[in-house]
Amino acid sequence: MHVNSVPQRTIWLSADDPEVVEVIDQRRLPHEFVVARINDVETAARAISEMWVRGAPLIGATAAWGMYLAARSIPARCDMKFWFEEAYGILIRSRPTAVNLRWALDRMLEVLHLAHDPYEAAVVAKRMAAHITEEDVQINSAIGDHGLSIIRDIYTKKKDVVHVMTHCNAGWLATVDWGTATSPIYKAHSEGIPVHVWVDETRPRNQGASLTAWELKEEGVPCTLITDNAGGHIMQQGKVDLLLTGTDRTDRAGNVCNKIGTYLKALAAFDNQVPFYVALPSPTIDWTMKNAFEEIVIEERDPNEVLSIEGKAGNNITRVQLAPEGVNAANPAFDITPARLVTGLITERGVCAADSESMLSLFPEQAE
Repeated sequence: MHVNSVPQRTIWLSADDPEVVEVIDQRRLPHEFVVARINDVETAARAISEMWVRGAPLIGATAAWGMYLAARSIPARCDMKFWFEEAYGILIRSRPTAVNLRWALDRMLEVLHLAHDPYEAAVVAKRMAAHITEEDVQINSAIGDHGLSIIRDIYTKKKDVVHVMTHCNAGWLATVDWGTATSPIYKAHSEGIPVHVWVDETRPRNQGASLTAWELKEEGVPCTLITDNAGGHIMQQGKVDLLLTGTDRTDRAGNVCNKIGTYLKALAAFDNQVPFYVALPSPTIDWTMKNAFEEIVIEERDPNEVLSIEGKAGNNITRVQLAPEGVNAANPAFDITPARLVTGLITERGVCAADSESMLSLFPEQAE
């Protein structure tokens, strides 16, 4: 997609140093566009855990490049298998929820264990990390093509602006390019379909306000920022044609784990007959998981994310306290939406119902 009308991705190998991976530091958006440099596996893990990068697909790509950096820095007379498994362990602990993280690391470890020497390890690691990166772009573009047909059908019937509501950021900033939930929106906008996006702020980290609104603005897509609690009211007013989100992990039964607050949006959509679609690349489907409610450990993040908020005052970016001193805060990062509330899943292979049989019709190779 674009920043200041210039094509841009979220992660890339540095043009001037093959031992450095560069990423957009998303903590600084929307106030500053800053490129951060990652030069070792520990920094790659920090980039994931501290949310320089976020979004399941981009987390996977970052982890893959982290393994590449590990392959570039194997100590002399080191057991390579041990070295790679140590790097794997550092990265796998960086975020517990996103299944793409393990998926990418498993692919990297598989090829690295076949390498005979450090030179070969660096070559195959670079090749696989680049493949995972490019594959993500193609997958998200295909998701956009399939989701476009849903928006096109709404527009054909309505003959007026299609109003889409989002939650959190499942845009190109959460992937390498295109995004998941935003990909159909960008495709529709490019086709000339009038589309407007209701962007909820997504407390407590405000990824909707700081990231989704920013990237939609950069692409010229009309959008309106709303508070999280306004979503149900706007649906009641008949001002939403489609609820469209991403997911960090979806089990084989179609239950969707996504940013905290998704469940409430899904309930409101169900009550107001607003179709709710989840856009997800197939690596985000955890085929080993039968019941997300029992098997997913919901990440608890720093309470200070709830107790304070970051913003721009004049030329300074600062953090201010919201709650009284001494107040405790809970900060679950995700919730799980039951499959019965999901109208459909938009994947790179097509759209299907959120149930095991329908999902396996698109991915028969995952049948037990």
